[in-house]
Amino acid sequence: MNAPAALMQSARTEIPGFAGSFTGPDDASYEETRAIYNAMIDRRPSLIATPADAEDVAKVVSFAAAHDLLLAVRGGGHNGAGLGSCDDGVVLDLSNLKDIEVDPGARTVRVGGGCLWGEVDAATGEHGLAAPSGIISTTGVGGLTLGGGIGHLTRKCGLSIDNLIEADVVLASGERVRAAADENPDLFWAIRGGGGNFGVVTSFVFRLHEVGTIVGGPTFWPVEQGAEVLSAYRDFIPDAPRELNGFFAFASVPPAPPFPDELHLRKVSGVVWCYSGDPADAAEAIAPLLEATPEPILHGVQEMPLPALQGAFDPVYPAGDQWYWRADFVKEIPDAAVEAHAEFGAAMPTWQSTMHLYPIDGAAHDVSASDTAWAYRDAQWVSVFAGVVKDQANADAIRQWTVDYFEALHPYSAGGAYVNMMMDEGQERVKASYGGNYDRLTQIKAKYDPTNLFRVNQNIEPAA
Repeated sequence: MNAPAALMQSARTEIPGFAGSFTGPDDASYEETRAIYNAMIDRRPSLIATPADAEDVAKVVSFAAAHDLLLAVRGGGHNGAGLGSCDDGVVLDLSNLKDIEVDPGARTVRVGGGCLWGEVDAATGEHGLAAPSGIISTTGVGGLTLGGGIGHLTRKCGLSIDNLIEADVVLASGERVRAAADENPDLFWAIRGGGGNFGVVTSFVFRLHEVGTIVGGPTFWPVEQGAEVLSAYRDFIPDAPRELNGFFAFASVPPAPPFPDELHLRKVSGVVWCYSGDPADAAEAIAPLLEATPEPILHGVQEMPLPALQGAFDPVYPAGDQWYWRADFVKEIPDAAVEAHAEFGAAMPTWQSTMHLYPIDGAAHDVSASDTAWAYRDAQWVSVFAGVVKDQANADAIRQWTVDYFEALHPYSAGGAYVNMMMDEGQERVKASYGGNYDRLTQIKAKYDPTNLFRVNQNIEPAA
């Protein structure tokens, strides 16, 4: 019997009462089941366990620990570095944990650890409510939240972790615990930004905000005007009302409606807006940037429900493309950085490649660096460099552009990176991304996962 088959047999024998499913390399569904969002990552686990509930999750964690198996936890599978999978070990696939319970009166939502943000948006949007999330609705709730959670509502409502009230966690011991301000508070502190280092979160409870109709969409300028637009944006957004979120981007116009045919695939500089205040006030809020920049080639801003904006990028970035990410926290964007951005933005190697500058001020600054594991509360932006292409033959080109762009701008960074948008960049990079919180995280890691069972992640090593 080969090793994967033996592991499958052991799992079936040693995990009695498992209500979910097991998939191995010999199963017809294996290729589909092992696939993750980033096709550049091609890992072959020996066993994929898809639990039916939290009790099943605990059984798989205990099984992996007892056999000293490499264990990867997959929520939405979006992680750029492919940390929802592993070679030879066990993938714990949470995709069956889909329960969503909205309490409109309390303005909370309980979300299963396998949910995608689009599913949550649909449920909360029925009540005119929303939890702060990201910008692509196919992203998993678990991965985005545990790393921090930056998106369209950050300036008004804070990060996803700033709206997390409690979580149910399966520890490395197999024990199921609740993490909240009043129960296991050190664990609650650590999971708010510390990634999947401390356990498997089987459900989250988030605080919701009244967000009905928003005003959103892109404003595009020619890529050649990128430096001028970025300079104006840099000066404008920190003083804009919190209701106005807008991330700067270098991108190409998608070759599909609703974009005009004459703009398809044109390289542009732009801002993607989300105004979550009174729609009647949106134009006034955006006006100072439009007045400080040349006339745009497209101002596609309109009223829409928030889920429509959250899902707008889904067709542009389907699962199965080749991705290579880099990222940095940024406090200031000096003129030299603006010029470097303009140079690399104009040289995007494919139409899906992009650079985003996400603002992380406003409500995100109301929380101190020591209140959660997220350390860069004084940063103004997260810069994200993403090379994307469908054809594997062009993977080297997008990787090179991303690395070159990152290295040119890194001297202007705050030092660390947003862990949700890092590749495998080494332990020193992980330490830098947690700054002054890293030592405390290692102590909490030693308490809850002393053998480092949960290490297929941007790993926080347990203190000795």
